[in-house]
This record gives sequence, structure tokens and C-alpha cells, in this order.
Amino acid sequence: MTSMGKTRRMMSVGLIGAALALTLTAPARAGETPTAATDRQQAPTGADTAAAARHQGATDTAASGGRPTPADGATAGWQLTPTGTDARFRGLAAVDRRTAWAAGSRGTVLRTTDGGRSWQDVSPPGAAGLEFRDMEAFDAHRAVVLAIGEGEASRVLRTEDGGATWTESFRNTDPRAFYDCMTFFDRRHGLAMSDPVDGKYRILSTRDGGRSWHVLPDAGMPDALPGEAGFAASGQCLVSAGPRDVWLATGGGATARVLHSADRGLTWTATVSPVPAGDPARGVFGLAFRDRAHGIAVGGDYRKDQPSPRAAAVTGDGGRGWRASATPPPAYRSGVTWLPHSRSAALAVGPTGTDLTTDGGRTWRTVDTGSYDTVDCTSDGSCWASGEKGRIARLAGH
Repeated sequence: MTSMGKTRRMMSVGLIGAALALTLTAPARAGETPTAATDRQQAPTGADTAAAARHQGATDTAASGGRPTPADGATAGWQLTPTGTDARFRGLAAVDRRTAWAAGSRGTVLRTTDGGRSWQDVSPPGAAGLEFRDMEAFDAHRAVVLAIGEGEASRVLRTEDGGATWTESFRNTDPRAFYDCMTFFDRRHGLAMSDPVDGKYRILSTRDGGRSWHVLPDAGMPDALPGEAGFAASGQCLVSAGPRDVWLATGGGATARVLHSADRGLTWTATVSPVPAGDPARGVFGLAFRDRAHGIAVGGDYRKDQPSPRAAAVTGDGGRGWRASATPPPAYRSGVTWLPHSRSAALAVGPTGTDLTTDGGRTWRTVDTGSYDTVDCTSDGSCWASGEKGRIARLAGH
């Protein structure tokens, strides 16, 4: 997820130390073995089986039990925090080292304002039937959350009082649309994306911080490939950098593509990535751009019994061209983020572990084997990750 209003400054010595410490982390101790995703595909209801696979189970239910405590599976890298729930958190919005929001299954939204020592359940009333997959937060009080699904299951809700009350600002009424991700350029301007409708991705726009939304014209959107769609896996299939640039990740088609717009979603260009596709379960799942030129794409095949070669790629020209990582992560990864103020360090996460790069995404090394779906860092030097069974963690010492 793209953070808003980040200032550019040197990466803190402490965070550099934490990143380097991750590369030296010993294999996870007992109780922190790799845990595969527990998603169950939604039975097709008007959509084909491929569409159900792409969205990784719009009605997934986290495994019962296994609620983490601060000591559960702690390593030199990620420190789990007590959430008191077994919901699966694919939506994550880190504001600073004290404040973060997480959104997940069964309409669950959590907020912390004490660095993860405690989490407050601020779920919208009556939202238990919704699947939240993306979240954007402006501060400790204002946040926007996206629910996914066919037709009216896709919704956007907004709070201005720390989750005490919520207002539904968008409900999809087109049964052909299925919204996956959203991003904000600043506190006012943002976009959300839907899988193709009439052969083109549908883009939703807001100019008032998510209070109201309208569908953008699709004249500048390239045609989607047969079977192509986005993945609602980590809230990172639509990301932005700077005031106008935005990128959209795809999979499921013959090739995995990344679409780029330099005018807040009015016109787009599409570029093929080296991440394998050709199957509804394969493609680019997450993107991260540290500026309008330098980006990382991660993905693969989310099925735990399938290999994911070439699961990461990098660009240095804003996505006009992508190069496969020389040493990619060893398995499917759904989330990725740059370490704060670093020009070369980033983290990628997935159900089987966390990987670190210190050379801009060219080579990766697994540094933790805990299961996470998404990851986010803040301008004041904190990093957070979240995933299945109520797992939300902070980078230790930050």
C-alpha cells in the first residue's frame, strides 16, 4: 500500500541494523514452521471457476485457533502482536510506529495506537458478511476500507473517528464488476480497480478522501487479455507513487502484465512482466514503487503444491520494462514493500516466509518462515506485516 506524504530522508541506522539482522536470523524455532494459506476457493456463482481461483476465495475462513501472542513464533525479525482474533488480514495500513490499521475476513477491522501492544476491534457494524482485502489510512482517525466480491459485495467504507462510526461511500451495483484493490496519491485523491468489465479494467476515482466515488471513462484503458484479472491477495495489486503515477498488477492471462498510468488513471500502457502466468492462479500479486521509476513486482502461483519460479521482477523506468530477479524468492509471494528511505532494501512476504533484498530486488534471501500476506513500512522507520490466523507483526525493535 502506498503511504501518503512521506518525506525523503536517510534510512535510520536502527532500521538498517534490523534489516541486516534479518539476513542473519537463524531458522525459525519450533512453532514457527511455514504455514500454507488456508484459503478455500469460492464455488462459482455466475462466474467461472477461473475467476473464483483468481480471487483466492472471496469467502475464505481462517483456521480456528492458533491465535498469536507476542512470544508465539517470535524471531529476530518479526515480533507477533496479540490481536485476539483468528481473522485473516490481507489489508494493512501502517501510519507510523505507533498507529496501524488492519482489515480482513468476516468484516474485521483492527486499529492500534500503541505500537501493537494492544489492538482495538473497530469493525463496521453489520459487516460480518464482508471480506475486507485492502485498507488505506491517513492517520489514527481517518481510514478507508475496501470489501471485495461480485456485485454488491464490493464496497468502500470510511471512518473519520478512529472506527467508532463508519459510512458506506460506495457500493458496486454492476454484477460484472469485482473490485480488488485501491490506492491513494494523497489525502484526497485515490483510485480503486475492478476486474475487467466489457473487456477492460474498471477504475473508480475519489477526489475527497473516499467520501464519494465515480467510475472513470475507459477510453484510455488497454483491452484485458482473455482470462486476465487482478488478485485480491494483499491490497497491493494497485499502487501509486507521487501525485499522479499508478500501477496495476495482473495475472490469470497468457502473460502477467503491469499497467501504468501517469495521469491518475485516465490513460494506461501495459507491459509484459517475466513473472509466470498462463493459469488462473499465477501472475503478479503485489507491487511496490519507491518513486515513479523504481519498482518491484512479486507473485507466482499461490497454490501451495505448485512451484513459483521467477516470482519477482524489477523495473528502473517506471514499468516500461521489467527484468526477472536473478535470485528470486523461493516461493509465491503476495506482498512487498521498500524499507523506509532505502534505495536498495525491500521485504517480500507470503504464506511460507519473508525475503529480504538489499540490491533493489535483483537477489532475495529468505529471512523468516512465518506466514504473512501483506507488508507495509512507514516514514518514521517501522515495518508491519499481517496474514492468516490473526497474525499481525512488527519488525522487532522498531
